[in-house]
Amino acid sequence: MAQPFRLLVSLILAFFAGAQDRLVFHGKSGPGRGKHVVLISGDDEYRSEQALPQLARILSGRHGFDCTVLFSIDPTDGTINPERHDNIPGLETLDSADLMVLMTRFRDLPDVQMKHIVDYVESGRPIVALRTATHAFDLKSSPTYRRWTWNSKEWDGGFGRQVLGETWIDHHGKHKVQSTRAIVVKGQERHPILRGVASGEIWVPTDVYRVRLPLTDAQPLLLGAVLESMEPSAVPVVGPQNDPMMPVAWTRTDRGARVFTTTMGSAQDLLNEAFRRLLVNACYWAVGLERRIPSGADVRLVGDYDPLPFGFGGYQKGLKVQ
Repeated sequence: MAQPFRLLVSLILAFFAGAQDRLVFHGKSGPGRGKHVVLISGDDEYRSEQALPQLARILSGRHGFDCTVLFSIDPTDGTINPERHDNIPGLETLDSADLMVLMTRFRDLPDVQMKHIVDYVESGRPIVALRTATHAFDLKSSPTYRRWTWNSKEWDGGFGRQVLGETWIDHHGKHKVQSTRAIVVKGQERHPILRGVASGEIWVPTDVYRVRLPLTDAQPLLLGAVLESMEPSAVPVVGPQNDPMMPVAWTRTDRGARVFTTTMGSAQDLLNEAFRRLLVNACYWAVGLERRIPSGADVRLVGDYDPLPFGFGGYQKGLKVQ
């Protein structure tokens, strides 16, 4: 099981340039040329350390974006360790970024690192947020930024609710039992983020997250049909789980910046072509390039991609960026 991932990392490192704690992909030709995307991984369940390098390779190799991918690094041995909640080196790259792509879960970052994220958000620059970014922070050791934590009472719901539109509430579908099919919200069929994405085309093995309805100052784009099983051919559950269906992708504006959030996004979810297209389109839209979104964006996987199943403790242990 580990060998395909080692091969993937070896291929990634062929493109690697920069510090030992991050990946840097220089954009080739494409509409994104000159735009710098910083992708921040750091969750201990959904393999963002695999998903975001693949997304970065697609954005850089097929669409021209310069991409930097950051990881949760264990400072004792320099390995990628999603279970270390207190260290994501390289966040200073956000200071000059055009887009932040975030997939972290319950991070407890020190002030010196957290400051770069806060400064980025408060500067009014765009965000694309995946899955556990709704509960990105659990800041137990930071009095300075504690209100950004996922269950903040001072700033209701913290970063998740206040910036992205929702924080963590619960699983709506049964975790590792029921999967998700994404249905386009009526009236949103022509939204640029959905260009080339048909209703029902996105199927992912992750379950639907519960959100408060209606979402605060947000426009849902996709609803999540809870399916009976983990198979792509599964049919929707009959009953209250799908009545009403929960939003699984939406847009909103924060401090004048465009924000796209999806509660889908495990590394395995990226095996779905339509989902990859959704994410690439969202990056175009977030940085104001919606008119340049192709009718069928090229989202072919770059290199071998055989992501590990999601679940706690299932990450590739002992892996270094270099």
